[in-house]
Amino acid sequence: MKILLAGPRGFCAGVNMAIETLETAIRLHGTPIFVYHEIVHNKHVVDRFTREGAVFVDRVEDVPEGAVLLFSAHGVSPEVRRVATKRNLRAIDATCPLVTKVHLEAIKYARQGYRILLIGHEGHDEVIGTIGQAPDAFTLVETAEQVDELPFGPDDKLAYLTQTTLSVDDASRIINRLKTCFPQIVGPPKDDICYATQNRQEAVRVLSEEADHVLVLGSQNSSNSQRLAELARDNGIPAHLIDGANEIDPAWFQGNETVVITAGASAPESVVQDCVRWLEQRYHASVEERTIRAEDVYFPLPKELRAAASAARLPMA
Repeated sequence: MKILLAGPRGFCAGVNMAIETLETAIRLHGTPIFVYHEIVHNKHVVDRFTREGAVFVDRVEDVPEGAVLLFSAHGVSPEVRRVATKRNLRAIDATCPLVTKVHLEAIKYARQGYRILLIGHEGHDEVIGTIGQAPDAFTLVETAEQVDELPFGPDDKLAYLTQTTLSVDDASRIINRLKTCFPQIVGPPKDDICYATQNRQEAVRVLSEEADHVLVLGSQNSSNSQRLAELARDNGIPAHLIDGANEIDPAWFQGNETVVITAGASAPESVVQDCVRWLEQRYHASVEERTIRAEDVYFPLPKELRAAASAARLPMA
């Protein structure tokens, strides 16, 4: 067996920032510390912080008044912030800056009177937070087929935005359909799909040409991880989205395949290496790193946390 380790893979700058933010907040404020929704969509990360004393909640009202509440990387609506302020919570915002960019675009388009067509997946935390920036202005579009059913005409003032973790190909199909049906539609000057999502998809697209099988490390509720597995399958390659080596089924392999291993943007490198060892031990697999595109993006901790950590002379995580 031959393993091709896809690069880039795993944690992106936004996930690194969110995890480091929670680590620093725990050291600074102690536990329990509350987090609105999962800090990132990964079982291993969430389980680790739960063991360390983080409490993940889906309602701000479940957080005791005056407690510390951290907003996850996926972003939140102004209503969530309002309720947090009303409950006198000490809020720390770990929203990925690339999600914040989409929020600011939504606010701008809404103020200018646009009807905003958001390309994304219903119920995803990021989509909920984005729509919450201007609830009356949004229409969610999940497929290109839905575009034909939209109740708009040539005189409607329309704009589009996208969830940051979509399949580039799927989003492009929907955007092209929108532009065909509504030539007047405008969009952001820079693509909303984040650099890390695009880079990981590019690596799978390129390496799957050599693959007999693709393993994607990530949780089932991770949108960008789901897209990686779908991309491989679209290329005709069997692919499985798994949380760890314990989910590998030996029936998938004969033992002489070329297997591409990658990881979604919220999956730790440790689970990748566990899978590599699993395959090495059972199939005497050789390992080759294949980096398709280098990444050097870094997002600093939230300003308020940096200031508090500095005042407490707390070394950064």
